[in-house]
Amino acid sequence: MFLNGTIASESWFDDDVTPQLFKNELMSGSGNITVWINSPGGDCVAAAQIYNMLMEYPGNVTVKIDGIAASAASVIAMAGTKVCVSPVSMLMIHNPMTFAFGNTTEMQKAIDMLGEVKESIINAYEIKTGMSRNKISRLMDAETWMNANKAVEMGFADEILQRETSSENEQPEASAMAFSRAGVTNSLMEKLSARCRIEPKTTNERSVDDLMERLNLIKH
Repeated sequence: MFLNGTIASESWFDDDVTPQLFKNELMSGSGNITVWINSPGGDCVAAAQIYNMLMEYPGNVTVKIDGIAASAASVIAMAGTKVCVSPVSMLMIHNPMTFAFGNTTEMQKAIDMLGEVKESIINAYEIKTGMSRNKISRLMDAETWMNANKAVEMGFADEILQRETSSENEQPEASAMAFSRAGVTNSLMEKLSARCRIEPKTTNERSVDDLMERLNLIKH
């Protein structure tokens, strides 16, 4: 599965990822899944819904961050049974944001709401990393960007994606190829030796007179 683009409660553009679209794709199959994430984030409520879907999924969920998992997308990444991050990818966490207008009462309501949203986001980070809530809160306050090594070091990811190497089953093939090359080399050397070999003298010797007679016949 691929989670690319902005996370939204409703799809306004073709690259938006909504909980309903994600659920449809998630429920279309069965067994273990891999979710590739490249998203700048978006709606935190929609992200929470997707996070819950993955947490409740009966199979193993491998999350692979191949671009960026920022803001709300980083919350979704925390639902992975195993979280892998590309060596050139980034993960970012920060405090939730919103738009508000009105009097002081309305402003205070927005502040209180953002505080509760932050606490819910910290829950996801805490479960994955085992880090203290105070430390996570400070990281969010500072808008923390993490490269692959930092993400693994801090517990937001489990491992860095590596290039796949040849399996052990392929070793006999490599040995056979090496043997084949050796065989070709030996065969070539034998042919060269045969061409350069000096043939032994024959036992049928000819007299000088016979040789001169043959040379005279060739001339005439």
